[in-house]
This record gives sequence, C-alpha cells and structure tokens, in this order.
Amino acid sequence: MDLHVDHPAFTLRRPAAGTADLPIVLDSPHSGTEWPADVHGLLLDERARRDAEDCFVDQLYAHAPAHGASLLAARFPRLYIDPNRALTEIDEDLLDAPWPGPVTASPKTALGFGLVFRLMKQQPIYARRLTVAEVQRRIDTCWQPYHDALRQLLDDTHARHGVLWHLNVHSMGDDAYRTLGLPEKPLADFVLGDLDGTTADEPTMLLVETVLRDHGFGVVRNDPFKGVEIIRRSGRPAEGRRALQIEVKKSCYMDRQRIQPHEDFPRVQAALDAMLAALADHVRHHA
Repeated sequence: MDLHVDHPAFTLRRPAAGTADLPIVLDSPHSGTEWPADVHGLLLDERARRDAEDCFVDQLYAHAPAHGASLLAARFPRLYIDPNRALTEIDEDLLDAPWPGPVTASPKTALGFGLVFRLMKQQPIYARRLTVAEVQRRIDTCWQPYHDALRQLLDDTHARHGVLWHLNVHSMGDDAYRTLGLPEKPLADFVLGDLDGTTADEPTMLLVETVLRDHGFGVVRNDPFKGVEIIRRSGRPAEGRRALQIEVKKSCYMDRQRIQPHEDFPRVQAALDAMLAALADHVRHHA
C-alpha cells in the first residue's frame, strides 16, 4: 500500500510507517490551487478566485497521518469544478448548448454555485459561456478521479475495519450567510454538519464539538452548513460509516486580503490536532 499518492487531480497521504492505521479518513475537496491550462475567459482576479478556495485547509490537517488517519486533498481549484456537487447539478445558464444528461435544480445552482460555478459573490466568473465538452473534460480529469479515489479509500477502510469515520473538511468566509443569501448573524468559529443528524452519530459529533470548545472556539451544528454531496454519499451510521463536514471560519487562521496564514494558524491547527487525537482514542475504543 502506497503511503503517498500524487495524482494530477489529488494527493493522498496515509498513516506513516509505524503509526496505527485507523478507520479515519479526511478529505479536503476545496483546498486545491492548481489551475489546469485549458481555462480561459476568466473575469476574476487571483484574489477573488482564491477567495473561493478553502485556503490552507489541507495544511491545517497536515498532521492527520500522524494520528492514524488518511488525508485526501484535491489539487484542482473548486472554481474549476466542485467535487462537493452531484454530477446532475449543472447550471445550464453557464453553457452554450443543452446539457446531454440529467439536470437537477438545487439551491446551489440557483445561486450560481453548481458543479461548475457561474457566479462568485454574485459576480460572473467567465466572460463567455462554457462548452459542454469543456465541462465533460473537467468531470473526466478532475471530479471523477477525486471521487473514485475517495470512494475506494472509504470502502477499503470500511472493509478492513468494519467501521469508518469520515471527516469532510472545509473553511468558510466570515460573510457566509450573505454569500448563501441568508439573513446575516454572527458566524461561529466552527460549523459541524451532519445533514441534520443523518450522517454521523451523536458520540462523534459531541466529541468533536467538545474538544474544539475546550480550545476556546465557538461551535454550532448545521448552521449555515449542513453538509452536501460528499457526506450524503458516505454517511450511513447504521452501517458503521459515520461522516461529518467540518467548516472553520477563515478569519480564525488566515488573512483573506493577503491570502496567507496569520499568527493564530498554529492555535487552530493545535485544536484540530487535539480533536484528531481524541477521535483516534475514541476509534480505538470502539473499533
């Protein structure tokens, strides 16, 4: 089993040699920064494009393999194609021709946040319409390889251990409510999403919540982020497959204007390391 896998669409890091291999899988679908060469017609400057990324989230969780977990991270940017969308979430207003497959309207596509984003903070991303072939190529080269790798990783882990804990990790802008078209109110430091109690069990949710709060962070569940396509697919608690989405507020760890970690990055990383250590102990006891 390769401990490190570098694919054009993703990187995979497994527990280091000598570290217990636990049934814990993390995936960071939105931290990628490598734009493929076939993109043209972008209207957004680099800072605006990077505002859509979960900047440095893969670095926040970089110590996950030391806790016995595997870490999968996308290399392509979320604005190129979003792994946390279903293939049917096509925004046909972005295309120059009808989509040849099924299309599902969703709240995300209505906001311009479909499989391929049309809008970013209500501003057009492209100066042109994309071709169907372009979107299909993005699916074939990025979305599908990422999902194939994640599915195999989750299934293999569950097959080896009989149980699974899947953490789908993200970051969120301080303007998340406004971006989602919701009434504004204070945003918590961390939002834990389990699709309203359907994809994870209460002991797991309580453990993550408690450790982060003990480190001085505000934590809520499912507000405003409940989880989307990835945990919907992977979270089946009745089968021992627990999945939750973790969102951390960007201002807790990075300067959004300068697009770099700030002085509190180590504090957030330490809290996440403590959470992973506690989860590892919980998993050893229950697995």
